[in-house]
Amino acid sequence: MGQTIISAIGVYISTSIDYLIILIILFAQLSQNKQKWHIYAGQYLGTGLLVGASLVAAYVVNFVPEAWMVGLLGLIPIYLGIRFAIVGEGEEEEEEEEIIERLEQSKANQLFWTVTLLTIASGGDNLGIYIPYFASLDWSQTLVALLVFAIGIIIFCELSRVLSSIPLISETIEKYERIIVPLVFIPLGLYIMYESGTIETFLNFIL
Repeated sequence: MGQTIISAIGVYISTSIDYLIILIILFAQLSQNKQKWHIYAGQYLGTGLLVGASLVAAYVVNFVPEAWMVGLLGLIPIYLGIRFAIVGEGEEEEEEEEIIERLEQSKANQLFWTVTLLTIASGGDNLGIYIPYFASLDWSQTLVALLVFAIGIIIFCELSRVLSSIPLISETIEKYERIIVPLVFIPLGLYIMYESGTIETFLNFIL
């Protein structure tokens, strides 16, 4: 269970690091403290939809006859980590900026849905991480991972709320995001391949 908790923490942090910047901006724009619950709820729904879609896809993937073949999906986060290190977020950042601009013009009662859509829109790469990750877990491990995700959302939202008043911190996170994400994505992909026996199968084949 300890290994599952650690891997789930790594997955959530690596896929949510870009949310941290966005959440800091959102909290900084709030005119009333009570509106923060709209951000919390939007994050839960948006993340829940992404995770739900990933679980369905992971369930289908698990019908693959050989476990080591499922481990090949670990190549996805490895690819994403390398791509992020080389080209960064590119067009995704532009899309997020457009959504944030719309947020500035939205009313308080629209905040919940705006945050939900923002979470989904900026979570395209998350599916590439979630699907192979959940496909490598059994049901008990999946429940543990979901609990870690639920707690992680609370922590990230609260952390963002606190950091929203400290410009230096948010600028630092944005500056080194291109280093942090690959350092988590690539080891995660290797872990998925190792856990599924993919690396062992390849080594046995070669040797």
